[in-house]
Amino acid sequence: MSVAPGKPSVPAVSPSARLRWLDALRGIGAAAVVGEHLLPWVVPWLRPYWFNLGIYGVLVFFLVSGYIIPASLERHGDVRAFWISRAFRLYPLYLLVIGMVLAMAWYLPVRDAVPRDPAAAVAHATMLLDVVGVGGVADTMWTLSYEMVFYLMVTALFVTGAHRRSATSALLFGVAAVVVAALVPAAMLRGAWLAWVSGGVFAAGLACVVSGRFRRTGACALGVMALVLLLLGSRVPWLGVLILAVMFAGTAVHRWERGAGPFWPIALTLALVAVTPLPALQSGWWWSAPRVWITTVALACVTFAAAFALRHRRVPGWLTWLGLVSYSLYLLHHPLLRLYVSLTGDLRWSAWQVQLLMAALFVALILLAAWVTHRLVELPAQRLGHRLARPAIPAGRRRSASPAA
Repeated sequence: MSVAPGKPSVPAVSPSARLRWLDALRGIGAAAVVGEHLLPWVVPWLRPYWFNLGIYGVLVFFLVSGYIIPASLERHGDVRAFWISRAFRLYPLYLLVIGMVLAMAWYLPVRDAVPRDPAAAVAHATMLLDVVGVGGVADTMWTLSYEMVFYLMVTALFVTGAHRRSATSALLFGVAAVVVAALVPAAMLRGAWLAWVSGGVFAAGLACVVSGRFRRTGACALGVMALVLLLLGSRVPWLGVLILAVMFAGTAVHRWERGAGPFWPIALTLALVAVTPLPALQSGWWWSAPRVWITTVALACVTFAAAFALRHRRVPGWLTWLGLVSYSLYLLHHPLLRLYVSLTGDLRWSAWQVQLLMAALFVALILLAAWVTHRLVELPAQRLGHRLARPAIPAGRRRSASPAA
């Protein structure tokens, strides 16, 4: 079999096998974020400070999303089906966790970062929390804002035919992250009005995208809104822009893998990501110090690269399973950890044997909870979403369709 020069050969594998390495990465990312939140409160002496576990996990997550989300949209070529599937993938568990946190509010008050006004409800409805200045009821929900921004931008690029320039997009966002870090000290757009306006554009734009009426106009409005919120509304502007650079770098890896783009913009983008905090006006956190940040970014890139290199090898079943329940694990663990620590008391000064035992107990409990919500909430919702996303087939076409189709 001949292979086109300069294009990597991609062996034929089943879709499920092709995605297992991505599931493994999701599992690793979720476990890292759980560790970042668990260790300081239960086993503080195990927490690493030479890199940040949470940022590492988040970067791995975003590389995975960047790699697979645009590919999924392009493979099916149906933005309506894409958004229906995304909604049923994300919202059921998300709403369940919001309800759980609110139900526990009589015992564990909702975080102070969450405004007590209707605008906060609108921001939660769109998931655009972090780019409209609203804290999520669960601490980890901030990352979903950038997932949503990415979906909106990818949709706009797809309907306008500009989606194949992923390497260019990654590089532009990488450069923009450095510039924003050096020039923008804080969010420039603030106030409850931002949640209301973005909520209105979000609802109207998605109605156009899903219905098919004025789809291009609606998608472009959503993409422009997402870009404006990213640049001017993010709580940490350089971090928001950097995240989009990472996600588009993941997309560019997918194109390079198929011989549809060069590799050098990916490497340059990730180099820019590594140096972004250096000139940042808004900085000072321990994890943004040059040595820690660069180490964290390097570890995330090495993890993704290693998984990519081994993507055609067999993935351990337990790691694949961890990836399958990773969304539940990611959203559930922080509110449940708050509850756990409130019941056990401060464990930071306990004997190390007690700390390890209580950490192991929490890990077992959160894995069980993640498995239950994955089975009872995520999977049924995803199946329903897939059914609703299927295009309607006229009766005549159903009768004439070939059994092999």
